[in-house]
Amino acid sequence: MCKRTNRKEYFMTKRILIVEDEFVVANGLRLVLEQAGYDVNGIARSAEEADRLIRLQRPDLVLLDIRLDGKRTGIDLAKNLKRDNIAFIYLSANSSQKVLEEAKATEPYGFLVKPFREKDLLIMLDIAWYRHENSLESRLKQDENFQKRLLAITAEDTDEQTKMLQLGRLFQTQVPFDLLLSVNRTIKSSNSINAAFLRIGLDEYQSLGNAEMANITGNKVDLFDRIANLENKDIDTACFHHTLPSDGNTVVALDKLLYDAFKVQSYLVLPVVAGDGINSTYYFFSRQKEVYTQKHIDLLSRIKQHLQQFNADIICEKTSSAEARQQTSTQGISKKLKLVYESFQGIIGSHPLLLSALDLSIQVAPYSTSVLILGESGTGKERIAQAIHTISPRKNMPFIKVNCAAIPETLMESELFGHEKGAFTGAVEKRKGRFEQADGGTIFLDEIGELPLEMQVKLLRVLQEKEVDPIGGRSPIKVDVRVVAATSRNLEQEVAAGKFRLDLYYRLNVFPISLPPLRERKSDIPRLAEYFAQKFYNEFHKTNAAISGAMIEELCNYNWPGNIRELENVMERTVILHDEKGELKLNHNLSNAVKNPSGTGIIDTLADVKQVQQETERSYIISILKKAGGRIRGANGAAELLNIKPTTLESKMAKLGIKKEDLLT
Repeated sequence: MCKRTNRKEYFMTKRILIVEDEFVVANGLRLVLEQAGYDVNGIARSAEEADRLIRLQRPDLVLLDIRLDGKRTGIDLAKNLKRDNIAFIYLSANSSQKVLEEAKATEPYGFLVKPFREKDLLIMLDIAWYRHENSLESRLKQDENFQKRLLAITAEDTDEQTKMLQLGRLFQTQVPFDLLLSVNRTIKSSNSINAAFLRIGLDEYQSLGNAEMANITGNKVDLFDRIANLENKDIDTACFHHTLPSDGNTVVALDKLLYDAFKVQSYLVLPVVAGDGINSTYYFFSRQKEVYTQKHIDLLSRIKQHLQQFNADIICEKTSSAEARQQTSTQGISKKLKLVYESFQGIIGSHPLLLSALDLSIQVAPYSTSVLILGESGTGKERIAQAIHTISPRKNMPFIKVNCAAIPETLMESELFGHEKGAFTGAVEKRKGRFEQADGGTIFLDEIGELPLEMQVKLLRVLQEKEVDPIGGRSPIKVDVRVVAATSRNLEQEVAAGKFRLDLYYRLNVFPISLPPLRERKSDIPRLAEYFAQKFYNEFHKTNAAISGAMIEELCNYNWPGNIRELENVMERTVILHDEKGELKLNHNLSNAVKNPSGTGIIDTLADVKQVQQETERSYIISILKKAGGRIRGANGAAELLNIKPTTLESKMAKLGIKKEDLLT
């Protein structure tokens, strides 16, 4: 139930502008909002009228119809609202996927489909305030942390190049890049210091001097001097996509060289004038398309004054040693940040798409904001959720995992929220639900898209009220839980099909993180293959062997519909079948390497994966039993060869259905 008294007291000062061209609908909204305690500071029928009302009195939130009178739509108006950091919720009679995608591009704080109930409106407003306040809190903390860390870098007793590397690391937390250039122009040019850092891992950077840049780009001139001497006085912070600007008064200095050499898709430029004849320009390059937005420009504009002092203190000093230019490790990084990066050591890869997801995880971890991890089955969503918890302030509290797809619908409410003794047949004792178990910590709701609609309503209430109602309980129980959800489904399609609640989607989708499928990060396959091969060689006590070049080529040419999980299964099978002579090679057709139980294709469900793993484990145990002559216990018995207890082996054999006759085949 909506607590109107509390809402009225809390939101008395919240001003809402209604932009709706149907008078009856607009007036109905006004009555509902005023009754709930909001201050409605106007009704506009068009985007132009809304602009005028916003200039007169800035609202805290705008309820915005998509179709309006006049030439401009609600989506056109939303772009201005986003620029001015005004929260807005869309109202629409259409919830088709096309409309949802167009709306999503403007990053609204909510979306309501007409006709909607009063309760739906009030819940969506609560969600919007939550999202907006978290956004503001995050921005303020980011700015504050940036300033503190910048001052700390300036005060470090290290050489200039190391400080520039530290600055690059600091930038990475807010403005992702694959290549960072710092190009300086000074009256006393002999004292300037230029820097280039190429990202090669989560916290690994290769420092590039002019010689290295010349080799990579094939350019024989001093690239830094060439850029620094350009007339770029009129440039302000700006981002570019796909192609370089062509007019001579912009960043033409970068030419096509960096685009061809580093496969750059977009970049952002930040000029900083520090006085005393020091002009510096930072260039952030990304291999991803359209990665830089107004959000990044706004952030850099806010911190520019702090960079001016940094440049004045650092840039005019000469580099202390040539060795400093080759810093690529975590030397100089703070103890706290080192622990952060160590939490991601089990996540293998350095592809820009993966690193981007890890960067987002690091950014959101310190807050209690809800996180939605998106990605196909087998892409490592649970690992990311665990890492977010591990580097958060909740790290010493519980991390509770819930697979929503594995819990029967009849038991879902009890599993999540608990029950009292005697609440239903079979409830012989009181039981805490997963939310109560996670109190103070994090709950990971895997495959949230599988949650039944009825449970979605109850979950939304828990997220709103921060309390659970155990089955048979007399009063709700307060819980302090951070929610990290994950899904392999397209939730927008699910919303459009009526299978997932729109309000719950917006409540969970405060901070989305998308994990790329393995086919989109094939450059990581060799490292992943080596990692899994080593893992299974150690697990099976077999002699390690290098992976053949032909096998690596086959692995890279395959599209991996089962993603990392499928690659792991392939490597496990390959290591098991390896005769420990020569290099590791694929001894089967990769496209048929891991089929589902029905033989219809590659695994794509959790049940298929489990069955494949069981079959693999069964085959390996049988091979060890044969090697031990069928003996389980004693010296050179199968248990000793497997380095497990005989009772554990006997339990596994019973579970996997291994019989004596299996040893004769």
